[in-house]
Amino acid sequence: MSQGTKMASNQATQNANQAGSHAARLSSHTKGKQAILDRDTGLMLFKDMTLGRRFEDKCAEMYYRGKMFGFVHLYNGQEAVSSGVICAMKLQHDWFCSTYRDHVHALSAGVPAREVMSELFGKETGCSKGRGGSMHLFSKEHHLLGGYAFIGEGIPVALGAAFTSRYKKDALGDSNSDAVTAAFFGDGTCNNGQFFECLNMAQLWKLPIIFVVENNKWAIGMAHDRATSDTEIWRKAEAFGMQGEEVDGMDVLAVRGAAQRALERARAGEGPTLLECLTYRFRGHSLADPDELRAEEEKEFWAKKDPLKNLENELTTNNLATDDELRAIEREIDYEVTDAVDFALSAPEPKPDELTKYIWAE
Repeated sequence: MSQGTKMASNQATQNANQAGSHAARLSSHTKGKQAILDRDTGLMLFKDMTLGRRFEDKCAEMYYRGKMFGFVHLYNGQEAVSSGVICAMKLQHDWFCSTYRDHVHALSAGVPAREVMSELFGKETGCSKGRGGSMHLFSKEHHLLGGYAFIGEGIPVALGAAFTSRYKKDALGDSNSDAVTAAFFGDGTCNNGQFFECLNMAQLWKLPIIFVVENNKWAIGMAHDRATSDTEIWRKAEAFGMQGEEVDGMDVLAVRGAAQRALERARAGEGPTLLECLTYRFRGHSLADPDELRAEEEKEFWAKKDPLKNLENELTTNNLATDDELRAIEREIDYEVTDAVDFALSAPEPKPDELTKYIWAE
């Protein structure tokens, strides 16, 4: 066996072991009750997650057909985190801060599929007027404070939004100021300075913010277990006296339950929560990534934990929805996504003479 073959074999074994340790955490450390599942809630969550999945699949199709350009990072597999957190919050009241993997966060926050798709095509009808593209979605109307290309960039912005909520209530006497901010970021961000600095300030001032770690095991091509001295990110909250919780990020009801607890604490003035969601991305880091670093056994293991299939099973097993109803929702979503593509392709490009528009306040 050649040296290169030995190294590849050792890496595959190590990756498989890491997959096992990550999976073990799903059953041994996650705690807290799931959210209550009723028919209306279940169908709402299924629709939101299906929109996220089908939208991303269509993005991949457009990219590989040469219709979409630039860096595109898809969210497939992580839908339970976006839907579980954002759908538990008050849309157009609470605030959201995303990463470069931001399409589905925007959709869950209520940004129309037409506006998100238009932005991916760089069109004037996009939510960022065609200036941001895939990694920089923004919508003031929907309280989406942006997607950010550099890891950790959005956390201080989210902290500022949470500080604003507290300042309006305490300093300006606005008793209705109870907005909570959700800051989404990945496991690779949790060794960066902004993360620790913002956790400290949030706890010091008891700010209404939820730090949502989407731990999908991989920071581009670096396995989480090889990059950090303490792989259980939620425990880092203890250093600041903050509430920390670990949750199965492939189970939307588990995520929703944890989010509801964090929201209740935040609105009651009890401060922030560090919520670690154990999840997995089904595609490569970006659509330019051939995804050759992850073991096939690992990918197959996590594919069996598909959050959409889990929710569908919950709905049908508990007689809250029929298979026909769920298939009808999928057809409705497929139409919405197709319409978004058609709309985006026919939308106007930004005008060249407006190149500097939106850079400064007018």
